[in-house]
Amino acid sequence: MKPPPGFTDGNSLIAAGRRTLTIEARALAALPGRIDAAFARACQLCLSTTGRVVVSGLGKSGHIGAKIAATLASTGTPAFFLHAAEASHGDIGVVARGDVVLALSTSGESAELLTLLPYLRRIEVPVIALTGNPASTLAREAAVNLDISVAEEACPLNLAPTASTIALLAMGDALATALLEARGFTRDDFARSHPGGQLGRRLLLRVADVMRRGDQLPRVAPTVTLEDGLVEMGSKGLGLAAVTDVDDRLLGVFTDGDLRRALDRGLALRTITMAEAMTPTPRVVMAEQLAVDAVNSMQQHRITALLVVDADNRLVGALNVHDLLQAGVF
Repeated sequence: MKPPPGFTDGNSLIAAGRRTLTIEARALAALPGRIDAAFARACQLCLSTTGRVVVSGLGKSGHIGAKIAATLASTGTPAFFLHAAEASHGDIGVVARGDVVLALSTSGESAELLTLLPYLRRIEVPVIALTGNPASTLAREAAVNLDISVAEEACPLNLAPTASTIALLAMGDALATALLEARGFTRDDFARSHPGGQLGRRLLLRVADVMRRGDQLPRVAPTVTLEDGLVEMGSKGLGLAAVTDVDDRLLGVFTDGDLRRALDRGLALRTITMAEAMTPTPRVVMAEQLAVDAVNSMQQHRITALLVVDADNRLVGALNVHDLLQAGVF
């Protein structure tokens, strides 16, 4: 279809985009006043269930429902999405006593959802409805209805679900976050449900999982000459050497910067000891700390490698920026 003359000029397109966001913002602004006793009851039903939250919808509401189910599942509420049309053709069998159904329909009259209600009543599964019409069949038949009605759609024809889907999505997020807080869901809990992504790696991976150990560690005694210390440092490829005593307690570190300073001072590489050339207070990290803590320390102090020590200041590992990059933490 060819657009009306002049409609595709820049000003008209900008105005259309701004109008859309203004209408959707008004729809969102109306929702806080609807977080009331019905919302609390919906949360209590989800918290008291011994099964799962089954989210169901059709069309655009179905797309939003899939996202709501994913958000619930990733924040401590076992949930999955069930397509309303497929449910009435056999898939409803996955719903069992002990579950709760979150039914999404802007009109509240979606035939595919209404068809499910008798079966859900028979197996005593409560229904939480999210509808744009509190007087609709779905709203009346549900155990509780959350009102996501909007004054108008952002679509200039007032037909395409736009503001209504934004309101539906936001109410789903409100439900998920309220449940998250009620369950005492933590950052560690979140990380455990996201082990494969960068977020999970940043929240779960420890320094001990990334660091180099044993023979990979460049370490020298304080009495070793700087010349021999450089050989050890170069052989391990970390850009530093740890200076330790006979019990592996960390005495200091020698880095490329220390080498430059030794040369500037005119020190003899074959006679000066590592104790004389090292930095006696190196930056360190503990093995049980998060790997992201090592990243933050490197960035804060503008260094590229860290030594890892235990509670007795014994050297147990080392890592550099490349180790963290390979682990997907940096």
